[in-house]
Amino acid sequence: MKRENFSRKRQAILQAVCGTDCHPTAEWVYQAVKPQYTDLSLGTVYRNLAKFKEEGLIASLGVINGQERFDGDTHPHDHFVCSKCGAILDVSQYELPWELFQSLSERYSLRIDSHELIFRGLCPACLKEQDCLEPVQEGA
Repeated sequence: MKRENFSRKRQAILQAVCGTDCHPTAEWVYQAVKPQYTDLSLGTVYRNLAKFKEEGLIASLGVINGQERFDGDTHPHDHFVCSKCGAILDVSQYELPWELFQSLSERYSLRIDSHELIFRGLCPACLKEQDCLEPVQEGA
């Protein structure tokens, strides 16, 4: 019976990551699943996230603002990370030109199998906040 509970917890953890586009942290996943499984530990969440990453079911976007962030969408796509608030947005409308990969491969004698591109800057909310904080210049 314990094995079945573990499988359900694992599934709930995976669904929490795959069911959001907020690129969650382990803590976020823990808070999302904990009400359903009151005996869930943060360690269990970390272990399962590591296993899912290893199995290719989720991806890690690396450490952003001190916490590892995860993505349940494993198809190739790029990201924008806000350098102020840490928000992560998917940017999948753009495709890099094949010539770029070919040029890099030839120049550095590489075989490129995949790529990850992260844009950094300010998200719309932080830009709006910044605009509100900047003083109005006379004559503008």
